Amino acid sequence: LPAGAARNAVDCALWDLEASQSGQPVWALAGVEPPQPVVTAYTLSLAEPESMAAAARQQAQRPLLKIKLGAELVLESIRAVRVAAPAAQLIVDANEAWRPEQLETLLPAIAQAGVTLLEQPLPAGDDAILAELDHAVPIAADESCHVAADLDELVGRYDVVNVKLDKTGGLTAALELVRAARSAGLQLMIGSMVCTSLAVAPAMLLCAGAAFVDLDGPLLLAADRDGGLALKDHRLQPPTRELWG
Repeated sequence: LPAGAARNAVDCALWDLEASQSGQPVWALAGVEPPQPVVTAYTLSLAEPESMAAAARQQAQRPLLKIKLGAELVLESIRAVRVAAPAAQLIVDANEAWRPEQLETLLPAIAQAGVTLLEQPLPAGDDAILAELDHAVPIAADESCHVAADLDELVGRYDVVNVKLDKTGGLTAALELVRAARSAGLQLMIGSMVCTSLAVAPAMLLCAGAAFVDLDGPLLLAADRDGGLALKDHRLQPPTRELWG
């Protein structure tokens, strides 16, 4: 199968099967540290600045918020969220919506607003200018990076790589991407799509040493699966063996 969500499902199921047959947890089979509780970002959807501020106010106690933005009202939205949640660290996710000339203007203002990370500001394949700009805020590759083979063109453009199992096509390829990114001097962000705890559980094995964790997929659902990942003191807890791994 090509890298993608279908291969991810099969790959993670096979890891879980091997763990069940061998009696060893997946983290031991994979040769990584056992998963620990991690602070995860909580995502605020794109909306008018006033609506985003209202949503941020409801989540202001969370230590890390991620705000989705388009090409319009960028600074107004950031400032509104910052006022509503003054203590939270902010990640801005532009989802490829900006143009190079817009980014060059926005970067200093975003830094001044106290943004911690800027995720995928430019369209994948149209991001070469990132190598020429001063990164007043660290910039993360999301749509620009799926698997380890993508890294050759990212070094010098990005500071952080967002690793998602649905992009890599499973834990096996994600482990390869994590190792390659670290060797290339890139920091890690471990992310997920909107999904249940079963899809997030394998990604918990990648979080050791990651600069950012964005595994709020289950938190955005009206109802998660039974036995899902617990959240305690804003920290996502490791999966139980009954859930996965």
